[in-house]
Amino acid sequence: MCEVDDESTPHTSRVHAVIQGMNTLFRRILLIAAAVLGLYTGIWAEFFPVQFYASFPGFGLHWIDVDGAYNEHLIRDVGSFYLALSVVSVVAVFSRSVLPGRIAGVGWAVFGVLHFGYHVLHLEGSALDIVGNIVSLGVSAALGIILATPSRKRMPATPVPEVAR
Repeated sequence: MCEVDDESTPHTSRVHAVIQGMNTLFRRILLIAAAVLGLYTGIWAEFFPVQFYASFPGFGLHWIDVDGAYNEHLIRDVGSFYLALSVVSVVAVFSRSVLPGRIAGVGWAVFGVLHFGYHVLHLEGSALDIVGNIVSLGVSAALGIILATPSRKRMPATPVPEVAR
């Protein structure tokens, strides 16, 4: 919620608070999930680029090395990008306002939808690799879209007026 320095403007304060919205537990959980996914990928790509290239996402699957020659610069750029989105998500978790979480969601959504689109058009690897890739990237894109979406406002119950007889 916004803070008001001038007590003579409580209406402005309420309007600003409604526009911004409060950060909810659900949104915070989604932001934490996004940050965890980003940290998993980002730390691995940034600090262990050869291992990332050879064995991402782990568990015996190979999603990167099937797509061309190793490029340390590109792998580290991917790591940096994921780490940056993760940091924005973590900052949004601790915000009282919904706005930082929505901004993080827009970043995750743009990246997620484009990343998903590329992989849908370039199916490579085993059937398990393809399914895992599409499902995980679809979930990641959906997470961003949900975070970017405004929260539904809960309308207070309105008393029904009594009819004059």
